[in-house]
Amino acid sequence: MANDKKIKAGIVGGAGYTGGEMIRLLLNHPDVTISFVHSRSNAGNPLYAVHADLLGETEQLFTGELSNDIDVMFLCLGHGESKKFLEATDVAAHVKVIDLSQDFRLGETVKDRAFVYGLPEMQRELIKSAQNIANPGCFATGIQLGLLPLAKAGLLKEVHTTGITGSTGAGQSLQATSHFTWRANNISTYKVLNHQHLKEIRRSLQLLQPGYQGDVNFVPVRGDYPRGIWVTSYLQSDLSLEDAVKLYKDFYAGHPFTHVSDKQIDLKQVVNTNKCLIQLEKTGDKLVIHSIEDNLLKGASGQAVQNMNLMCGLEETAGLKLKSIVF
Repeated sequence: MANDKKIKAGIVGGAGYTGGEMIRLLLNHPDVTISFVHSRSNAGNPLYAVHADLLGETEQLFTGELSNDIDVMFLCLGHGESKKFLEATDVAAHVKVIDLSQDFRLGETVKDRAFVYGLPEMQRELIKSAQNIANPGCFATGIQLGLLPLAKAGLLKEVHTTGITGSTGAGQSLQATSHFTWRANNISTYKVLNHQHLKEIRRSLQLLQPGYQGDVNFVPVRGDYPRGIWVTSYLQSDLSLEDAVKLYKDFYAGHPFTHVSDKQIDLKQVVNTNKCLIQLEKTGDKLVIHSIEDNLLKGASGQAVQNMNLMCGLEETAGLKLKSIVF
């Protein structure tokens, strides 16, 4: 796609957390204009009526109407809803679709639309020529970025991993475990060893290391904070720390958002950015991999924009040079 005219984007499901992040990113993207933000329940209301921080940023309204006069459509819908939407809606063939749900991450199709799994650090070249993208899950992104170099080298063994996520990972719909009074000063596990992202993780690892049959033993944890994911994975490895660090730095060389740190990392380094930071440790025969990201950005909307940039021939980092909160 030529870079001399702005890309026209439509957002479906613009009232939720990922929809809000998508609006914020695209409002500040140098090569994109937002043609519409679709929300049946908020049609006619200004975007800032739902996303209060957008007051003074835009006067755009939510709409209940859809248009095919766009180049790319972002689906920020709940799991299971994207497939229903595409089945029920006449989306023109020229419109690129980037889906943020889990509906197409395992190779599913709809109306002859085939989806490429949108993890740029694994399949950037495929993404560049794709018409439709299945954006990876937030936990899946963090875990995979911590394991891909080992899988590519054929060194992956049974993995034990724990991931802690902020409350925004549960979505905007109120539920018992997202009430402030429950979440504050509290911690809990859920979907232990049975999280839905395990299927896409295993699919990717087997793509890079064919024949891999080891378990990925994943314990998800609800954290007492709004956003960010911290993943710690460990496995048996004969690599020295120095060799492991070199393996990871070589693998991620040329990837602008994933960086290997020689020092201890902390979550505030990545919150409000599209980065994933990785730190390695070696204790005995165990290699420990820490990987951190913002679940709403590199784990969702930021990665979706990164995919759009690649699909549309833009600079991969366009609109994503964001500032971490630091303090």
